[in-house]
Amino acid sequence: MTDDALQRGGDWLSQGGLRPTRQRVALAALLVGDGDHRHVTAESLFAAVKKTGEKVSLATVYNTLRAFCDAGLMQEVTVDGSKSYFDTKTHDHPHFFWEEDGRLTDAPADQLQIARLPDAPEGAEIASVDVVIRLRRR
Repeated sequence: MTDDALQRGGDWLSQGGLRPTRQRVALAALLVGDGDHRHVTAESLFAAVKKTGEKVSLATVYNTLRAFCDAGLMQEVTVDGSKSYFDTKTHDHPHFFWEEDGRLTDAPADQLQIARLPDAPEGAEIASVDVVIRLRRR
């Protein structure tokens, strides 16, 4: 990892008020070090960090992704109720899920129109709306 990537990762952690441990900085550098946004699974991030030679367990990757979400640095996108993806773009936006290769990408938000949502039940409020559009090749 480059010094620039590590610096960006450390700065990103500071934005979320997280202590920059060695493992957090390494994972953050992989997620935001080049300035691009990412959609990752814990397993894909674990594979990427292993390639760098950094010693991080899969459990640490899961716990760190949860900490990043809790700090508002990432959002979790659940597909099929069992598979979670983690997105470095934290504003509400729709996603495409490519069924053949299990890939999550951003969908154009300006083309999405939700005309009306149902009323929330008594004593509840809508916190967010997740839109995942499943795609398969013809």
